[in-house]
Amino acid sequence: MPDLLIELFSEEIPARMQGKASADLQKLVTDGLVEAGLTYASAAAFATPRRLALSVEDLTATSQATREERKGPKVGAPDQAVSGFARGAGVDVANLEVRADKKGEVYFAVIEKPGRPAAEIIAEVLDKTVRNFPWPKSMRWGAGSLKWVRPLHSIICLLSDEAGAEVVPLEIDGIDAGAETQGHRFLNKGAIKVTGFEDYEAKLKQAHVYLRPEERAEMIWHDATNQAFAQGLEVVADPGLLAEVAGLVEWPVVLLGKIDETFLGLPPEVLQTSMKEHQKFFSVKDMSGKIVQFVTVANTETSDGGATILAGNQKVLFARLSDAKFFWENDLRVAKAGMDPWLDSLGNVTFHNKLGTQKDRVERIVALARELAPVVGADADEAAEAARVAKADLSSEMVYEFPELQGLMGRYYASNAGLSDAIAAAAEEHYSPLGPSDDVPTAPVSVAVALADKLDTLTGFWAIDEKPTGSKDPFALRRAALGVIRLVLENAERLNLAIFLIRAERSSRDDVLYSRMRKVDEDIGNLEYRIAGERNADIAEKLDETIAALKNERVELLNQLGGERAIESGLVPDLLSFFHDRLKVYLKDQGVRHDVIDACIAMPGNDDLTLLVKRAKALQATLETDDGENLIQGFKRANNILSQAEEKDGVSYEYGADPKFAEHDAERALFTALDEADRVIKPAMEAEDFGTAMAAMAELRGPIDAFFEGVQVNADNDIVRRNRLNLLSRIRSTCLAVADLTLING
Repeated sequence: MPDLLIELFSEEIPARMQGKASADLQKLVTDGLVEAGLTYASAAAFATPRRLALSVEDLTATSQATREERKGPKVGAPDQAVSGFARGAGVDVANLEVRADKKGEVYFAVIEKPGRPAAEIIAEVLDKTVRNFPWPKSMRWGAGSLKWVRPLHSIICLLSDEAGAEVVPLEIDGIDAGAETQGHRFLNKGAIKVTGFEDYEAKLKQAHVYLRPEERAEMIWHDATNQAFAQGLEVVADPGLLAEVAGLVEWPVVLLGKIDETFLGLPPEVLQTSMKEHQKFFSVKDMSGKIVQFVTVANTETSDGGATILAGNQKVLFARLSDAKFFWENDLRVAKAGMDPWLDSLGNVTFHNKLGTQKDRVERIVALARELAPVVGADADEAAEAARVAKADLSSEMVYEFPELQGLMGRYYASNAGLSDAIAAAAEEHYSPLGPSDDVPTAPVSVAVALADKLDTLTGFWAIDEKPTGSKDPFALRRAALGVIRLVLENAERLNLAIFLIRAERSSRDDVLYSRMRKVDEDIGNLEYRIAGERNADIAEKLDETIAALKNERVELLNQLGGERAIESGLVPDLLSFFHDRLKVYLKDQGVRHDVIDACIAMPGNDDLTLLVKRAKALQATLETDDGENLIQGFKRANNILSQAEEKDGVSYEYGADPKFAEHDAERALFTALDEADRVIKPAMEAEDFGTAMAAMAELRGPIDAFFEGVQVNADNDIVRRNRLNLLSRIRSTCLAVADLTLING
């Protein structure tokens, strides 16, 4: 069985596209081969800056012959129907077969397709793949019509087996497939002829090209760490940068360079970010953690050991870091003066055209952080001040240049402004957590500001009806909700979320209304200006009508600003439901069932997420025991009988059962068991000890089972029947004390 080698050789492919491109090449080609009837043992794709390659092993030499029978119209059907059927099946009308069927004779088409050589199929599949390749961006060049990420120079399409290698006949936009490629752009001259994948990879290595991205990355990291270690230094790990740099070189040559002492006073994060973003350099730190050198990776070897390359890189780096130093020093002057210019400039930055400016948002966050502070154990004034300055660094020159440093630079600036460590920490940490694996702030001030920031975001976008839909979430509202959930749960905060959603919603909605009012005032002014110069009376009259309508809208907006709207709007219940949905996703990873969470959400106080999760985990633990699972069955049986009787009788049996009417030992035992359970459950519920309450409830399993086995609820004696139904009501109310067990599946 032959092996297939494909190489698409071009100008440099952007590093960020290489991984997906190699995966796409493998999928498109192998799927096409299988669809055409070929099978294979294994396939692997590779990428370098100038080539995509695919190796397919043990490919079948020909596709299997196929035979398909297709039923057609009845004999006697219109000629057009018969000919259309034959044409669709790819056979002549004369070759249709007539066969007996349940409803008479019908036409059948027998479609036989002989096996095809692998080379013929490969040519078709590769041609289609190249012409329809899903590059994020592509280009045309010369006079051809082919689109590729960069000009495509050559194609290898080679089938090889023990007998030798054969080039698959193929031509794409004037490029004929062959068995030759090029090595390194600078270190190798002339074409390389190959006979198969092993020969291809070996000859590329001789021509100074490492085909496998992971091999290039391993070489870079090995050489970089060794060179740093030799000088008592350590390379700062950055897997993303390592993968990117491995996609920039075919023959990695690692060079270790020094950073000018002028810049060593910059924050290490500034040095690292500037070198990474602008130069693709790795940072190298000394034993104290200070960044003192850098690693760059060249794509060629030089006679001077890379000295010229290193000197050029250091010259460019000096210019880049000079800019960073200039930004840092300018920003420090503003920070030490109190950051007021930055805070004022936030008024010129639109957060959202319906939610006002960043300054408007900061004012909302300040108010909310002040209210949250006592709940999370923070000082209210300190939390308010932290919220006031948390976004100030967005106006700084450093964050303008490196947006990814927002928050971190805020911490530096707050410290230099003489603010407390807690305020400085909040400036950095209030964005967290950014994802499911991100650390959660624990300092009270940071927690208060982080919660205020996220709650303002959620209520604001809910107020303007910009909610996530399907897979679309342009404002990362799911992430914000998960952030609130993690902040509350991982800090064990007891927060009545609905109260703070109402407060945040009022502020957001007021800003929405004020923003709309400003737009109305602007429109009125523009229209009045137009009327002043309008000579056409009809047009002037229509403009007057529009102005009158806008003035009426303005009055309505003013009325709304003075009213209570949070509860009436339905925003808070809807947003709380959104939190509950995100909580289900969060707890699913911890093994908590959805129906368990639903049963707990149905209870009062479901906006206290810590209480809700505590209740759910206790219920989950109980359900994982035999007694707990059987208790659910007993509860459901009692609830079903009781519900049917209440519906039939038109009364509610909840007035208390009396043990003096008990006639059976199992009945009396159940009374006793319920009394004992109540003595445990009630104080446990008051103490929010749901584990103890559920354990006591699970002990009812035996008495309830015995009751249903030995007692007939619907007794002939009406007094006994009503008493037993009231006893079932006690079972229901006792079991519903922890959660709504009617929502438990099974």
